Amino acid sequence: MRKLWGAILLTGLLGSTRIREAGPAHSYVFMWAGDSALKKSDFLAVIDADPASPDYGRVLTSVTVGAIGHPHHTEAKIAADGHLLANDFTLGHTWLFDLTDAVHPRALASFQDVAGFSHPHTFIRLADGRVLSTFQYKATGAQAHAQSAGMRGMPDMKMGASGGPHSTGGLVEMDERGRPIRSRSAADPAIRDTMIYPYSVTTLPSLDRAISTTTDMNLADSAATSQWIQIWRLSDLQLLHSIALPPGPRGDENKYTGEPLVLPDGRSVYVHTFNCGLYLVRGLASARPTTQFVYGFSGKDCGVPILTSHYWLQTVPDAHALVALDIANPEHPREVSRVVVGANEFPHWIAIDHTARRVVLNSAGHGSRLFIINFDPATGALTMDRRFHDVGSNAPGISMSGRAWFSGFTGTAIPHGSVFSN
Repeated sequence: MRKLWGAILLTGLLGSTRIREAGPAHSYVFMWAGDSALKKSDFLAVIDADPASPDYGRVLTSVTVGAIGHPHHTEAKIAADGHLLANDFTLGHTWLFDLTDAVHPRALASFQDVAGFSHPHTFIRLADGRVLSTFQYKATGAQAHAQSAGMRGMPDMKMGASGGPHSTGGLVEMDERGRPIRSRSAADPAIRDTMIYPYSVTTLPSLDRAISTTTDMNLADSAATSQWIQIWRLSDLQLLHSIALPPGPRGDENKYTGEPLVLPDGRSVYVHTFNCGLYLVRGLASARPTTQFVYGFSGKDCGVPILTSHYWLQTVPDAHALVALDIANPEHPREVSRVVVGANEFPHWIAIDHTARRVVLNSAGHGSRLFIINFDPATGALTMDRRFHDVGSNAPGISMSGRAWFSGFTGTAIPHGSVFSN
């Protein structure tokens, strides 16, 4: 692991682009990214995402954090107070950004291990302002903050120095600066599988439940097939059930459980898997919750999904596409639209804006562009925003290669978490 620099460094982008003052109607994308050559700091870039702006698609400024690794997940959207949590998974380090002044972002705080757990992955804001987070591993003195193989969903990216074997992590309720309130281990003595590594989580407050998934981000851990979901009592984080998803028609769609998202009824959940399965979970407040395979996408390594109204938007790398399913009948979802982003692109991360009409998409670890996709909430139709492009280019999307990202770094960025301004 590279030693973290003692201070957080704030730097502005050099270049001729005009920086516009933040305003309530102006739209920006905040992109959490790193240097593909692992020589320069992780950074959060600010991109003009306002279609009415003369700088539409331009990188306006960046803030660096003084650490070198592989930036990974951010929150799916900016919090109401303008703050955003973003982690570098290989370093096991998380930063809290203040984005209230969009063109002058700043890092407020950072943290690593919390409540005896390491490598946080997903952050969910609770109604009281606290944060519920998954932590993949139990923290030990010998626990390295990096592993030797690529991260799941990002097979072209290599992690840092090799670490030893790791143990089951857990859920932590904390404030946004990493100060713990309560925590629980995800280890379950009722099952024989001890390779449970909390990946993502969502909450169902009306049922006093949370549901988490269990994929190990370390691809070298080939023994952990991660077909498990876990159901918790939200009020005290008591683990209630560990349930293995059943195989789909192909036989392996249940492996590597990913993102759980609550359906419009507020009582059921869809769970996607990295092996491109989609599962319906019901009866979460009962003694016997049920799981059902409902859909399979092509290939493997299906990345981050979005649920908006009665549509499920899914990144499908094998198809080089973003796919929209109508899930009005959750037992029988049907495809209504798709947009292909290019034969050399492998979509992974997506996030939607506050109007639910625009999606930001990147292909971290594979391709080299960031796209904006238009979404019609009335029909589910997806179309490429071809106006969002580099100056002097007609190709949709903006390139991650060969540009000045901040003072001292001109090169190729590897993007991951990217979100729209509020």
